[in-house]
Amino acid sequence: MSSAAAPVTSAPDSPRTTATTGSAAPAPAETPAKTPAKTPPAAERVYAYVKQAVLERRYEGGMLLTEGELAEAVGVSRTPVREALLRLEAEGLMKLYPKKGAMVLPVSAQEIADVVETRLLVEEHAARKAVPAGPALLAELEEQLAKMKELAASGDLAAVSVADRCFHAAIVRNAGNQILDRLYEQLRDRQLRMGVAVMHANPDRIAKNIAEHGEILEALRAGDAAAATDAVHRHVSWVRNLAQGDVR
Repeated sequence: MSSAAAPVTSAPDSPRTTATTGSAAPAPAETPAKTPAKTPPAAERVYAYVKQAVLERRYEGGMLLTEGELAEAVGVSRTPVREALLRLEAEGLMKLYPKKGAMVLPVSAQEIADVVETRLLVEEHAARKAVPAGPALLAELEEQLAKMKELAASGDLAAVSVADRCFHAAIVRNAGNQILDRLYEQLRDRQLRMGVAVMHANPDRIAKNIAEHGEILEALRAGDAAAATDAVHRHVSWVRNLAQGDVR
């Protein structure tokens, strides 16, 4: 009696067998793990939060802020709040009162006059040097002017103030004097704060600002240094004329 042959079962290829019959498929490359973004230190978060609120006038001049309410707003303890407030006091934005809190310092008439005087010295010089204006500068000014119009239509005054300053900063940067550029950069926070204040107090001034930026741009495009510096003088001087009566 003959017995039936047992069925032959093929064993799956081992890695060694595969290597002799064909090239093994390459192993998929490992995807590098994403490094989580580092959260800024607590004091830095408080500093950025309070400073932005002051510049945008959500915290207006004369307001008294307590460590407790700021700690709760940012979600930190009181220790980093104290560090941030000391830094803001050094920058002239706050005045600390032990056991009471910190007061947002109002913009003074003297500060307005000082900022405007410095701006006129720097910006009139830069406007003269910008003539003849190159295509890169003209394109940047056109972009900032278009952005101002768009932001003004949306009612975002803080963003309008930023675009406004970027327009002027582009002309200053174009002058190629790094010392003047750094000096102008030091005015940034004061310019933004005053700009928002003026626009809040005089909403009709936004359209006027845009029109005057257009005049500066056209004078530079025409290569008329005298017209450009005159337009800059009239435009910047308005900040002093308006703000001194409206910012307290």
